[in-house]
Amino acid sequence: MRDPRSLYELNPDVIVPAGLPLVAGLTGYADAGGAVAQTTEYLLSTLDSTVVASFEADELLDYRARRPIILFEGDHLADYTPPRLSLDLAVDELGQQFLLLTGFEPDYQWQRFSSAVLDLIDRLGVSSTTWINSIPMPVPHTRPVGVTVSGNRSELIDAMSIWRPTTQVPANVLHLVEFRLQELDHPTTGFVLLIPHYLSDAEYPSAAISALEAISAATGRIFPTDALREQGRDFIARIDEQVSENAELAKLVGTLEQRHDSYMEGTTLRSPLTDEDGELPSADEIAAELEKFLAFRRSNDDDTPRGL
Repeated sequence: MRDPRSLYELNPDVIVPAGLPLVAGLTGYADAGGAVAQTTEYLLSTLDSTVVASFEADELLDYRARRPIILFEGDHLADYTPPRLSLDLAVDELGQQFLLLTGFEPDYQWQRFSSAVLDLIDRLGVSSTTWINSIPMPVPHTRPVGVTVSGNRSELIDAMSIWRPTTQVPANVLHLVEFRLQELDHPTTGFVLLIPHYLSDAEYPSAAISALEAISAATGRIFPTDALREQGRDFIARIDEQVSENAELAKLVGTLEQRHDSYMEGTTLRSPLTDEDGELPSADEIAAELEKFLAFRRSNDDDTPRGL
């Protein structure tokens, strides 16, 4: 295998502090509800970010299978945006930094690409890796979007994973990255969002909201979601209107609701917001946690950054 480091080019002007979490979402395969595309586009468009490493598209992408878009205006070609696969240094709503791997899923050289990602994780002293994916499932839109959680962080699996099958599934490249990271005992988590199958071809805002909530649970990073939640309310209102006007669709949703509720009654899933007794934290406890977070952040700000 050729040197994985030659797959990417580092930005020499960016200094990345050690100990940051990495969040990843790559598009190209199953992306039910547009969860990955919406989430990554939302993060890149709403948060401050700087490119740390850019991957070589010509090495990894099958252009004939996924043709890029070029703008034609009247009588000439006006604009072309090349495919992007990059690692960015981003800042959340509270000013906390994290790394964000986004863009197209490679068509070629999965082993070499995975080795390149693992090299960057080691090189930058990444503390944990979290990635998102989504699949269609026979679940209703009237219930919260559930997740299946993989990886080696048992606290997240126990608190959040509602479906734990033993099955063979078509892999994507981030499955391979997770598998390699598990072999190294690196903290890694994969969130697969379970999207209503009848909405899998739509851009489902609730999917992106659930993805961001899952990422927050894994990384402690906080993201602005007001705009997405407003879009989600409008989207659900339109779906509910269609369901109310279609008896066959209403019957389908009702059946899915019954199956979902029966399944959830049999689980022992505990909300990540509650304690062992199922109680929500008090205002004083929340304030104490915030104090600890601010003190931790101040101590981190005093640390010497680790260069590339």
